[in-house]
Amino acid sequence: MVVRHPYNHGLGKAFSTGLTKALELGADVLVNIDADGQFNPNDIQALLDPILSGRADFVSGDRFSKIDGSLAHPEYMSRIKFWGNQRMSALVSMLARRRFVDVSCGFRAYSREAMLRLNLTGSFTYTQESFLDLANKGLAIETVPVDVRYYPERQSKMAGSILKYTWQTVKIIFRAYRDYSPLRFFGVLGVFPGALGIMLGLFVMVHYLLNGAFTPYKAVGLAAIYLVSLAIILWIVGLLADMFVRVRLNQEKILYYEKSRKYFGE
Repeated sequence: MVVRHPYNHGLGKAFSTGLTKALELGADVLVNIDADGQFNPNDIQALLDPILSGRADFVSGDRFSKIDGSLAHPEYMSRIKFWGNQRMSALVSMLARRRFVDVSCGFRAYSREAMLRLNLTGSFTYTQESFLDLANKGLAIETVPVDVRYYPERQSKMAGSILKYTWQTVKIIFRAYRDYSPLRFFGVLGVFPGALGIMLGLFVMVHYLLNGAFTPYKAVGLAAIYLVSLAIILWIVGLLADMFVRVRLNQEKILYYEKSRKYFGE
């Protein structure tokens, strides 16, 4: 069975379409694998084992860890791509508050529970957002080492431009983080202008107490007021967005039960 889009919607949309088709077919487990011959299909069983044993809901291949846990650099993978993957994994690990070595691997397995709970918004890619979405929902995630083979002449269609790929994936990651932890997201954004504004304000006040005038630091005082006001606005936005998170979580619960009823009659 082949499911096609009439034109290129992006990898993220293609994965979402495949996920929906798997649910329509009543699948218990979904495995997705890149179509460029990088991965060995014999490793599918290694991805399935944690799900079939009930240890995990989502299992992703790990291209960079050996069986003994040491880090490996796949042959023919450029140093810049390897370095970029490590930085992306560190970023997602920090946001998800769980350590992952490889968050960009295109060889994965999902339980029925993970398929029903997964809700993605990015059309460019799905890999990093899946980790954040399922980790924030408390699902059990495991990674297993898999064999990967790169070819010297291979040109990535996703990462043909490193800067473009980085920009697109970072946007998806931060949008997901903003939506799941808005209070923390906007709170952190407000820390720098708030702290700087307070320091400038204290400087102007001390100057006024010692000299009886704001001159020549009136502009500094105005900047302090602006920065503190900006910080307060960011914190208020975070509080309001945090309220909407509760609404979104309830909507996702309703969506989960609706999908369960639609696809599995549960």
